[in-house]
Amino acid sequence: MNGYWPDVGVGLQSGSVSWPWLVALVFAAALVVAAEAPRLSKRYGAEARRKRARARRKKQLHVVPADDERDAFIRSVASDLDALPTIEEKDRKT
Repeated sequence: MNGYWPDVGVGLQSGSVSWPWLVALVFAAALVVAAEAPRLSKRYGAEARRKRARARRKKQLHVVPADDERDAFIRSVASDLDALPTIEEKDRKT
């Protein structure tokens, strides 16, 4: 035995702790959990998950320049419409 560490054979003795004290300990732990539940639910609850997901979605948004993008979109749609096949009036009657 070196004086720093207790013997391995010596264990924790809980014979002097009666069941009312154990019930009081469990009640105190439950009281702490109940008192901290609102604060923890703000950080880890469903509402917090929704806020984090919304923040991630908002982070990906960006401002689109009005004129450049809009004109390019209009030109793209116009070229797509011009490329569509059309039915001539005489073809429609047959």
